Amino acid sequence: MNSARILQGKHAVVFGAAATIGAAVAKQFAAEGAEVFLSGRTKSNVDTVAREIASAEGRAHTAVVDALDPRAVDEYLDSVAQQAGTIDVVFNTVGPRSNEYGAGKRIVDLSADELMVPLLKFAKSEYITAIAAARRMVKQKSGVIIFLTASTVRGHVDGGGAIGTAFGAIEAFMENLAYEISPTGVRSLCLRITANTDSRSIQDIMDAGAVAQNVTKDEMVTWIANMNFLKVPMSIHDTAKAAAFLASDQARMFTGTVVNSSAAAALD
Repeated sequence: MNSARILQGKHAVVFGAAATIGAAVAKQFAAEGAEVFLSGRTKSNVDTVAREIASAEGRAHTAVVDALDPRAVDEYLDSVAQQAGTIDVVFNTVGPRSNEYGAGKRIVDLSADELMVPLLKFAKSEYITAIAAARRMVKQKSGVIIFLTASTVRGHVDGGGAIGTAFGAIEAFMENLAYEISPTGVRSLCLRITANTDSRSIQDIMDAGAVAQNVTKDEMVTWIANMNFLKVPMSIHDTAKAAAFLASDQARMFTGTVVNSSAAAALD
C-alpha cells in the first residue's frame, strides 16, 4: 500500500458512475486509495468501470440505483454503510442529456418544460443523494458531500440558461446544507468546472454546435477553450483530480464554498 494516497481507507459513493465524468472521478478516487461504490442505471456499464478499477488494483462494487428515487437511494446507502462501516464521500453526476432541456436555445425561446428538466432531474437527484448521505454522515460525525456545477451558472454562455438555472439552485442548496451540517464535522461543497470537452455530454453539444455554425469539431473545442483565462480545454481528468483533492483530508477546511475550477470561465 502507498500511504501517500490521499483517500486511503476512505469509502466513496459515486452516483452516475458510468457517465464520462462519473467514471473518471470513480477511477481517481480508487487510484487515491478509496474503496468505491458505483451505481448507475445500467449494470453492464457500471461493471465495465469497476473492471477497469480492478485491473489497476483498486476496489470497486457496483449496483443499479435510480438516483431520482429517495427510497432506492436510502436502501442503497444503507447497504453501503452496512458493508463498509462508514460513508466518507458522496459524489453525484446524474443529470439529463443536452437534448432533453433545450441546450443551445436562448432563454426567451425555452419552454417552461425545457427550463424545468434540469431542475427536475439534475437538481432533484443532487438533493436526494445529498440529503440521504447527510443524514448518515451527521450520525458518524464525518464525511464529504461534493456537488458538481459548471460555468454556465454565471449566465454568460449562449444557450446555457436551463442548465445554468439548475446549477444556481444546486450551489445555493449546497451552502444552506453546509450551514446546517458542518458543525457536526460533515463537509458540503461544490466543484464548479468549465466544459470537459472530452465528456460525452459536451461532445454531443459540440457536434450540434459544429453543424449549426458550419465549423469543425476542432474549431468548437478552440471556441470553448477561449472562454476561459488559460485558453485550454478542461478534461475529465482535471475534474477527477480536483474532486479527489476536495474529498481528502487535505481539504478539511473547505465547506460551504464553491471551488471554482473553471479557469475563470465563470468569474466569482
